[in-house]
Amino acid sequence: MSARLNTAQPYAVGLFRVVVGLLFACHGAASLFGVLGGAVGTKGGTIDAGTWPGWYAAVIQLVCGSLVLLGLGTRAAAFLASGSMAYAYFDVHQPNALWPMENGGEASAMFCWAFLLLIFTGSGALGLDRLFAGRTVTEREPSAQKAEVAA
Repeated sequence: MSARLNTAQPYAVGLFRVVVGLLFACHGAASLFGVLGGAVGTKGGTIDAGTWPGWYAAVIQLVCGSLVLLGLGTRAAAFLASGSMAYAYFDVHQPNALWPMENGGEASAMFCWAFLLLIFTGSGALGLDRLFAGRTVTEREPSAQKAEVAA
């Protein structure tokens, strides 16, 4: 059973990446363009261009979310996205209360940890990173197994 789960792992990571990237990009699009209900706290509006930190966060959300969604430059985009969510949590939410449930920072905390995971796992299957690298999931697995045997 676990062998079959291990072979599906790159696809599970790839689907995880797609969902997290899509949700993150939607936050950015909502804040920048007023779609999908608009920016939080603006009653369906947008964030004024250049406003610190909201507008810059929205740009990071849209760009990094889109890159993660596509699996293009996943690790770098996830690094920037994770850092921006850590900043959002500790600078915006955490001063109001200690726990995410109390300070409204659940989304920031979850996105921060999800992107941190993607820094270490990479894009998984179905990402453009693999297409441009010219490698498939099966081509990478034997070298990983050789490294485990050698260790």
